[in-house]
Order: sequence, then C-alpha cells, then structure tokens
Amino acid sequence: MYKSILVPVLFDEGHDTQASYLAARTLADEDAEFTVLHVMETIPSYVESQILGDILAKKRIEIERTLRQSSRALPGSSAILGSGHAGRFIVDYADKNGIDCIVLASHKPGIENIFLGSTAGRVVRHAKCSVHVIR
Repeated sequence: MYKSILVPVLFDEGHDTQASYLAARTLADEDAEFTVLHVMETIPSYVESQILGDILAKKRIEIERTLRQSSRALPGSSAILGSGHAGRFIVDYADKNGIDCIVLASHKPGIENIFLGSTAGRVVRHAKCSVHVIR
C-alpha cells in the first residue's frame, strides 16, 4: 500500500472530506504518514485591493482553524495550508515531498469542466504518483 498520502480538502458541500479520509486510511500502510492540505486560491490583485486587509487575515485564520479541526478525523496527520492555483499546488507539493498517493474528493463534473477542467482532473493528468478520486 502507501506510505505517504496527501489528502487535499475543500470545505464545501460538494466534496466529501470524510470519504477521502476513510479511503486514505484504507490505502495506507501501517506506518503511513498523512498530510491534509487545503489550498487558498490566489485572489486577483484588482479584487484584493478592494478588500480590507483584516478581513483577509481573519478569513485565513478561520480556514486554518477549520483545516486543523478537520484533519483530526485522520489521526496523526499534518495540516498544511497552501496558497496559489489548487491543481498546480497539489501536484508540486506531492512531487517535492515524496508523496506516493493523493486521495481527493471531486464534485460531479459538468459542462464547465469540458472547457476549464477541474482541480481533480489536473491532478490526475499531472501527478507522478497514484491518485484516487472520491465521488
């Protein structure tokens, strides 16, 4: 099975984080290490300039708290908060940190995914390790 598992999470109703955690535990070796990752998408500068700085700081703290709380459902996991393009960040993080399996939840694809692609689609196409997509 796998020794180093990355579980990217998104905190919305369309992604089943608990199912990702269950799959990660099922796929893990006895001594596996888990990393729970949330990526904050970069806000375009023209939008960011219109948002008060303390609002962004408070939101980041709220997301960090939610991430830590969520990751407790996967005992022994590390919680990482990243920033940037989610698909790229996940693939780059996996490459740089010796991840041998990525387990991520995906929403059901719609017509918009034909033109734009989803984060899960990008990870599946570009990751150098195994990827398990949960629906």
